[in-house]
Amino acid sequence: MQENYLAKWLNNELSEEETIQFKKSDEYTSYQKIIAASNNLKAPDYNENKALQSINAKRFRAEPKVLKLNTFTKYIGVAAAIVLICGIAYFYTNSLEETIRTDYAQNNEVILPDASEILLNAESKIAYNKNKWEKNRNISLQGEAFFKVAKGKKFTVSTDQGTVAVLGTQFNVEARNNFFEVTCYEGLVSVTYNGKVTKIPAGSSFMVVNGKIAPTAQTTTLVPSWTQNESSFNSIPLSFVLNELQRQFNITVTSNDIDTDQLFTGSFSNKNLELALQSISIPSQISYKLEKNKVLFYAKK
Repeated sequence: MQENYLAKWLNNELSEEETIQFKKSDEYTSYQKIIAASNNLKAPDYNENKALQSINAKRFRAEPKVLKLNTFTKYIGVAAAIVLICGIAYFYTNSLEETIRTDYAQNNEVILPDASEILLNAESKIAYNKNKWEKNRNISLQGEAFFKVAKGKKFTVSTDQGTVAVLGTQFNVEARNNFFEVTCYEGLVSVTYNGKVTKIPAGSSFMVVNGKIAPTAQTTTLVPSWTQNESSFNSIPLSFVLNELQRQFNITVTSNDIDTDQLFTGSFSNKNLELALQSISIPSQISYKLEKNKVLFYAKK
């Protein structure tokens, strides 16, 4: 049988002679059976509206699960952000410190929120919490500073060696390596050192050198000498004097074959280096050599 008989037969395109020949073939009987079976097949009923409603129902039932999860996750994120912001705010308010420092050969004046005044000596640093100042008037000090405290709540100066507490007065505090001195110029100050409290009236000083408390000293000046561009000492080891010289002039000071533990009483200018070197060397009976920004003190031959 020709291969195109089937296609032409299905399309009713066979001629009468071709139809007679096709019906005589073995394939014709098989094709007739297939057509008869196909006519008995019935497609399932299809309702478009009902199918659409079914799809939407399934979608609606599934959406709340996703919605709840996303909403919960979103709320967790918002809560975490709020906690983080509150934590940062608390840390900022309670730990923020205002820090002011001076370098060698430098002084600096600071006005506190309550109008109290601080004058920092060379190579010194103070820190305080500006946001909590009204509730806690506390200054952390490294180095030396002169305070003019406005009257009000308790005012404290904390150092590594001791604490000074006042209500309203004028005083000077120096806290350096192995040296701690508090001098009161007006009113009364309370000094806590090694757990013991000492009251210092105006015109008196409390001093600790190399861990030893020195006898109470008296002062007749109204302000520390360094605020007048002069460094003064009363029975202070020479090593501390040389350290102060180095701070005030931003120079390197060394010594050779001299006793830096000998006590020095006197003063030197903080503005004239040559005069300062003579003010130290002559009473101490030592010599010095100055080269650029370096000075060497040595024993006289």
